[in-house]
Amino acid sequence: MRRTRKARRGRLISAALAVVVAGAGFGLYWFQPWKLWQNETVKEALPGTVQTSGTPRAKPSVTVSPAPGPQTVASGELVSHEHATSGTVKLIRLADGSHVVRLENLDTSNGPDLRVWLTDAPVKEGQAGWHVFDDGEHVSLGRLKGNRGSQNYPVPDGVEPSRYSSVSIWCDRFDVSFGAAELVGS
Repeated sequence: MRRTRKARRGRLISAALAVVVAGAGFGLYWFQPWKLWQNETVKEALPGTVQTSGTPRAKPSVTVSPAPGPQTVASGELVSHEHATSGTVKLIRLADGSHVVRLENLDTSNGPDLRVWLTDAPVKEGQAGWHVFDDGEHVSLGRLKGNRGSQNYPVPDGVEPSRYSSVSIWCDRFDVSFGAAELVGS
């Protein structure tokens, strides 16, 4: 009788331990807390611009008019939501007529499943703005490349940028905005 109780107790302890280990593993996968201490810096040049370095070359004898370069259509400053976030967002029309959302001097926390969203939602400060961006229309421009630096996100063909009024750094895993910027025309 005593052995039976000990065997049952041992099985219960083993089962409870297995549940705790599985729960901890799932929690670590879901929250990915180590990302809070990992920073990824991205330094992309604006598409359609030429980076120069070194010594200047001799000027050509023929005058060539420069091709129209990228033009900022709208811009805004990021405001913090769930996590402290700062930087500038620009909607830029490239010479070929396509559009790019550019994040400049971005500084936010890293997190699981972060996306850059072009949305039609108004930007609200504080907790009031944490969950509004998935209520209306939005277009995911892709995963956030890094939580710091300057980076570009092409607007997909067929998407009319003028229909959208803001950009959000969106955590798809927890349906919350890390930060957002209202796009104001230039």
